[in-house]
Amino acid sequence: MIIEIGIVAGEIWNYLDKNGEVLFSKLQAGIKQPRDLVLMSVGWLAREGHVIVREEGKDYRVSLRKN
Repeated sequence: MIIEIGIVAGEIWNYLDKNGEVLFSKLQAGIKQPRDLVLMSVGWLAREGHVIVREEGKDYRVSLRKN
């Protein structure tokens, strides 16, 4: 499972690099992966300090962390 999480994390990184900050729902639809896998991958990226996740209503806004 860790391999799948890492692969999806890479897809998320590329999607955010191309599209900028997005709502989680749009991110999930854009990379076409199961919701749980996207959540785990976003969590991994957030824990490693690569993305910022902010609550926005009933959704979350996700963006790459700028250096």
